[in-house]
Amino acid sequence: MSAFKTLKPSAMSREAFVDAFADIYEHSPWVAEKAYDLGLDASVDQIETLHQRMSDILLSADHNSQLGLINAHPDLAGKAAVQGQLTESSTHEQAGAGIHHCTEEEFQRFTELNEAYKATFKFPFIMAVKGSDRHQILAAFETRIHNPADVEFNCALAEINKIALFRLLQL
Repeated sequence: MSAFKTLKPSAMSREAFVDAFADIYEHSPWVAEKAYDLGLDASVDQIETLHQRMSDILLSADHNSQLGLINAHPDLAGKAAVQGQLTESSTHEQAGAGIHHCTEEEFQRFTELNEAYKATFKFPFIMAVKGSDRHQILAAFETRIHNPADVEFNCALAEINKIALFRLLQL
């Protein structure tokens, strides 16, 4: 088990807790709110315990809430990235995967895949990009675009939970 380096969740007020964890799930403070409302004890001072709680909240949420959270994520190498409009976490995650080093052709391929994926699934492609490079991301994109909708929806939720763990490990 890993303890948080910079904070102690069990000792936080609701406002401080929600403020600290609001964007662990992209633009979705409701996950942090529900995590706090379940009650805090010393176990949530362990990253894995808090992550499991937050993951369970996402996975047990209604379909519309899950879809809203999925849709809160930016396109990989999309307009928001090019224009510098991502959250700080998303900017670091995409930069860490080398997306900012894409050639013009690679950006074009990301744009084509983003558009095709959203036309097919009605939500953006989600991938926890930490540890991947832009070539691996494009390969995953090209494979996953052929998945059935229900498989891809569940894959998006699983990837979001991976992203959340990576973000929690930074705190």
